[in-house]
Amino acid sequence: MFDIGWSELVVIAVVALIAIGPKELPAVLRTVGQYMGKIRRMASEFQGQFQEAMREAEMADIKKQVDDIADSAKGFSDSFTDPLADVKKEVESFSADPLGASAAASASSISPEAAAPATPAPLSPDAGIEPLAVAPAPEAPQPQPEAHSETKPASGSGA
Repeated sequence: MFDIGWSELVVIAVVALIAIGPKELPAVLRTVGQYMGKIRRMASEFQGQFQEAMREAEMADIKKQVDDIADSAKGFSDSFTDPLADVKKEVESFSADPLGASAAASASSISPEAAAPATPAPLSPDAGIEPLAVAPAPEAPQPQPEAHSETKPASGSGA
């Protein structure tokens, strides 16, 4: 850490013994040890907080990436419409107005003649139903039998 060898530690110990004295040396060493413990605890707390901040930063980065992917997936899914949505709208419009009464009402507001064909006259129970006249279909032309003549082909045709 500080790159202090054993020989340098011996020199420091001899200078401390001479400067402090042998009577007070154990109390000084105890105090130095307490300060070293406090420094190590503070260093480990700082290191732990630093690592936690790094994890939070990584988590924020990962969260940002996930949000970007979710946004792109949402944009991708928005490009596809619900295939049944159009059918549902048509069914709902039909169930709300099954006979197109709004169209007939708007047509009758334009002209009374336009509304008349939309409402047929009621049939009386006495009225007979006339049978439909069906015209026979025209006959299809029949093929004419060909006359087989025994004529020889003209000369010059190569067969």
